[in-house]
Amino acid sequence: MGQPSTLACSRCDKTYSPKQALNLCECGGPLLVRYDLAAVRAVWRKEQLAASVSSMWRYAPVLPADAEEAVTLREGWTPLTRASSLGRELGATDLWIKDEGRNPTDSFKARGLSCAVSMAKKLGLGKLAIPSAGNAASALAAYAAAAGIEAHIFMPRDVPQSNFIECKSFAAHVTLIDGLISDCGRMVAERKNAEGWFEVSTLKEPYRIEGKKTMGYEAAEQFGWELPDAILYPCGGGVGLIGMWKAFAELEELGWIGAKRPKMISVQAAGCDPITRAFERHATTSQFFEQAHTVASGLRVPKALGDFLVLQAVRESGGTAVSVSDEDMLDAGMLLAEREGIFAAPEGGACVAAVQLLLESGFLKSNERILIYNTGSGLKYLEAYSTRFPRYAATQQDKLGGLITPR
Repeated sequence: MGQPSTLACSRCDKTYSPKQALNLCECGGPLLVRYDLAAVRAVWRKEQLAASVSSMWRYAPVLPADAEEAVTLREGWTPLTRASSLGRELGATDLWIKDEGRNPTDSFKARGLSCAVSMAKKLGLGKLAIPSAGNAASALAAYAAAAGIEAHIFMPRDVPQSNFIECKSFAAHVTLIDGLISDCGRMVAERKNAEGWFEVSTLKEPYRIEGKKTMGYEAAEQFGWELPDAILYPCGGGVGLIGMWKAFAELEELGWIGAKRPKMISVQAAGCDPITRAFERHATTSQFFEQAHTVASGLRVPKALGDFLVLQAVRESGGTAVSVSDEDMLDAGMLLAEREGIFAAPEGGACVAAVQLLLESGFLKSNERILIYNTGSGLKYLEAYSTRFPRYAATQQDKLGGLITPR
């Protein structure tokens, strides 16, 4: 198994062979992997999952590579935790957290890059390049190191220090840019042909979304094949939300779930919320967000290539798009840590804050089953949280030392 039948453009439906390394369709649309799900359904039963590996590769029949071909660090199969204490605080009786901070390199990006690097190795690619707001860079660096492939990474200069150190530790080639992820993307596009890089930017290749869709497969399986009433997902590029929407369609075609879908809720930062603004304008695509700023580096994406797919999923599901302030997402992140022992990235905190807003507005009902995706560990964002917990006086802040080395 693990054999895509075709690559199809998400805009014009033109199809391509999956046996070649491709970025976008000639029309500029993202390519999506299609499978012969009737053939998969004939030989794969959900009961077989009980004996499967405890990683995202348990779903290998609907992934583009066989499990034996995977470049894996045991990504996926992350905990699904009932957040009873937080739910009581917010007024939600059936609140759950899917903690993607438990993945390798501490974020959901591990899923997408495991799949993309597996396919790069399968297709014989030797040099990969990515623009990243932080966590995707860390994941590419790790999986490229595991695969013996060169990683060329372009990140804004103010990414969290953890991402920079991770990438350098994995021996990736790192370039820091004075600008945003969009500026990094332009640099990759300008240099990739001359340098011989294959670009693995968000949705500019077909396979990262395949790894991320496994978040939807896992939620369905962990909930006993009954999807929740609402899913809140932090949307920078939005590929996780798009991937889950794809997963639910595949699961229905496999006969493993029915037609019920969750309300898909896109959550963004108020300092960079192009998708929220497009949703409110009833637009099908977003506009470039000028002067984007937020402590949630994963949400600092001024223009997502797949914005039209996010908006389509949100509308088809009866969901919505909301934005929260940096202050509120940090407060909510601390509340989640206090009540449930989960130290979430600010992006996860944004979803907690969004639940509170939507319960207060009546969009969400207190008795609905609500699932929050925390996409990363708060340990990747110590600079953001340190503003709430200052440890040193100003004169000490730049000094090294502590328990072992005297100041």
